[in-house]
Amino acid sequence: MIPAKEEMLAALKERIGGDLLEKFQSSAAAVCGLGGLGSNIAVSLARAGVGRLFLYDFDDVDVTNLNRQQYKASQIGMSKADALRENLLEIAPYTEIISQKVKITEDNALPLLKDADVICEAFDKAESKAMLCNLVLEKLPEKYLVAASGLSGLGTGNSILTRRVSERFYICGDGESDVDTCGTLFAPRVCLCASHQALAALRILAGLYDV
Repeated sequence: MIPAKEEMLAALKERIGGDLLEKFQSSAAAVCGLGGLGSNIAVSLARAGVGRLFLYDFDDVDVTNLNRQQYKASQIGMSKADALRENLLEIAPYTEIISQKVKITEDNALPLLKDADVICEAFDKAESKAMLCNLVLEKLPEKYLVAASGLSGLGTGNSILTRRVSERFYICGDGESDVDTCGTLFAPRVCLCASHQALAALRILAGLYDV
C-alpha cells in the first residue's frame, strides 16, 4: 500500500529538515535527455523531494540501455518519458511529473524549459549538448544550468568533478573521456556523473551556489 502524502513528507522532513523540504517541494527541475545521466538524475531529484520535474527525451527504451539506465526489461519498447515517469511514481508518487516524448530543439526549448528553476543537460551527442547550453545561456540567462562532459570508460571515479564555469553554469564530469576514445559506458561512472549533476542541482535549489 502506498503511504499517504503526509506520511511520506513527514518522513522526508525528518531526514532533511523542514527548510530544505519546503525549498525542494516548491522547486522545479528540467532533465533534458533521459538516458544514463538523465534517468539517474531524475531518480535522485525525486527522492530528495523536488516538487516538479520536467522530463524530455525522444527515444524509446532499448535492451542496450539496461546496463546503466533506470529502466526495466519489461519496459523495452516504451518511450523513455513514459517509462521513467512510471518508475518515478513508484518511488515518489506525489511528485508532479511532466514528461514528454520530444526532441528538444532551438525552436521548442524555450516553452519546454521556461518553468524550471534549474535545467540539467543530459544528452549523448556533443552537438545537442552545445545547442542546449548555448540556448539556455543566451536566451534563459536567469536559469541555472548543470551540464555534463566526460564519463566514459573505466577510468577512476576520482576524476569526475563539478566545476562552476560561471555564475549560473556548472559542468560535471572529467571533461575528457568519451565513447570514441574510452570505450563504452559503465553504470558506476555514469551514475557518479549523474549524482554530481543531481547534487549540484539540489545545492542550487537549497541556495548553496559554490561547488
